[in-house]
Amino acid sequence: MQIYITLDVMLAKRKVTSRDLAKHVGITEQNLSLLKSGKVKGIRFATLEKICEYLDCQPGDLLQYAAAEEQQTTGQAA
Repeated sequence: MQIYITLDVMLAKRKVTSRDLAKHVGITEQNLSLLKSGKVKGIRFATLEKICEYLDCQPGDLLQYAAAEEQQTTGQAA
């Protein structure tokens, strides 16, 4: 099972820069970049709430779930 964050897609849809989002949320651009690339294991609800507030979206708009079977058929590592 893997959960993917699609923050880069939402940023493009909303025409928001990573710099503006990081400033509003109160995290560094480097940490936001790690989040966008999926290199983090978790996110605080408070951080997710601020991101959703700024981008006017729901958490489900930013997160995608892929079952183990999907990962095997698409060749993605588990």
